[in-house]
Amino acid sequence: MIAPLAKFIDWSALQVLTRRTPLDDGQNLQLEEAIHFLKGPNFIPRESQPARVDFSPDPLGLHFQFPTPRLCDIAENNTVYGRLYRCADCWQERPAIVLLHGWNSTPSHRLRFPLIARRSNQAVFNVATLELPYQFQRRPRRPEALSGSYYLRLAERTAQAVAEIRALTGWLLGEGCPAVALWGSSYGGWLAGLTACHDARLAAVVMAVPSVRSDRTRAGRVIWRRSRELMQRQAGALERLNLTSLNLTTSQPIIPKENILLIEAIHDLFATKEPIEELWNVWGQPEIWRLPHGHFSFGLIGAPCLMARRVLRWLEPRLNNAATQTQNG
Repeated sequence: MIAPLAKFIDWSALQVLTRRTPLDDGQNLQLEEAIHFLKGPNFIPRESQPARVDFSPDPLGLHFQFPTPRLCDIAENNTVYGRLYRCADCWQERPAIVLLHGWNSTPSHRLRFPLIARRSNQAVFNVATLELPYQFQRRPRRPEALSGSYYLRLAERTAQAVAEIRALTGWLLGEGCPAVALWGSSYGGWLAGLTACHDARLAAVVMAVPSVRSDRTRAGRVIWRRSRELMQRQAGALERLNLTSLNLTTSQPIIPKENILLIEAIHDLFATKEPIEELWNVWGQPEIWRLPHGHFSFGLIGAPCLMARRVLRWLEPRLNNAATQTQNG
């Protein structure tokens, strides 16, 4: 894609997304509590129990739900919803791919994921999707329920998301799937990378246009004065959060680098290329694809068609090799 057009699409999306940024009303955002939690042993524990998956509301066995392994104070967010696209025959004998959507990315979850799932099933892989914390059906019915405690809630929802990804991974493995990979985009790509730093059971991880750490440069591109000033006031807090494991460059994956794929959009104004390049170096230079896209042009043009085929070709030997090792082990 032409660089000016890709950047213009991203710049326009940034203006839309920041138009309604809430004002800083002086509430206690609990930064210190968030940092203490992120640096403690309870952020991402060593152990993970399989999810208690229930398909009973859906006689076709596509839609499932399970209780979150990390409860919060908002009832709507304590149930995890997902879909399982099974291979036609003997699905429990085939590897599975867990797709992780971007932040509030309805196009990914509702439109692109079914297309990717269809291609994955043709390649004889199962696909599972999740609705991540506070997304879609899990949004609180009362918007004011999320006011205050912003940084602590950020840390807790991250811990909740990773716990749910690991719980679903455990359930898939427990059902007999011999290997599980994560494939996430944007916010989902960041969560996939964070999970890869804590769960050695993963056969492979694909991180497409991932956030790597909080980006302070984004505020300078916002035209709305109040939103821009609020984002600039948050810079100090974000810098401190970047010293924790929310910044992927502060951690190391516990799966082989040969099983990690980074996808970078070189014109991206959201997940900019500099942090991704830093992560690539810090993680020992795993395979990286540098594509001529922006953040949104990648999602609208790159992921659903040829990119899905290309990623599946990359995943196929890794999932099949892991499956063979499991079956022979």
